[in-house]
Amino acid sequence: MKQKKSFLDKITGSSSMEETENIVVDNNELETDMAENDDPISIEEKEEEQEPVWQEESEGQLTVDVYQTDSDIVIKSTIAGVTADNLDVNITNDMVTIKGKRSDKQEVETKDYYYQECYWGSFSRSIILPVDVEAERAEAELKNGILTIRLPKAEKVKTKKIKVVG
Repeated sequence: MKQKKSFLDKITGSSSMEETENIVVDNNELETDMAENDDPISIEEKEEEQEPVWQEESEGQLTVDVYQTDSDIVIKSTIAGVTADNLDVNITNDMVTIKGKRSDKQEVETKDYYYQECYWGSFSRSIILPVDVEAERAEAELKNGILTIRLPKAEKVKTKKIKVVG
């Protein structure tokens, strides 16, 4: 069984000598690799084939605050660097989905970064609402990089008891 790399090792692509010396390979795993490829693969070659975590193509996920007032459900999210034209908000009675794209106009090669923590590209977030809302009355505002969505709560269905005549 191979020891897992730490997050730091995955993003830097390095590993300590102690970790490398302590790697244990399950013979069944090695035989499976050899049977699938008909070529023996060294552990180092196999690790090099895997793309680093930060280079995978995936959607980013927004961080959100969701709270209620007496009449509304409010969703707030920091969306710096995104214009209203690059946002898509879909609302149903019990779910809100926010999608968009953040573009960086500078082209910097990955090797030139010291830190790369800002997310550039497509993002989305779906939020299941704790109560039904009136989607047609919802409002969204993007101001100073903060998206605020106000969703009026739906009127609660009142149960009315009726007499059955027979």
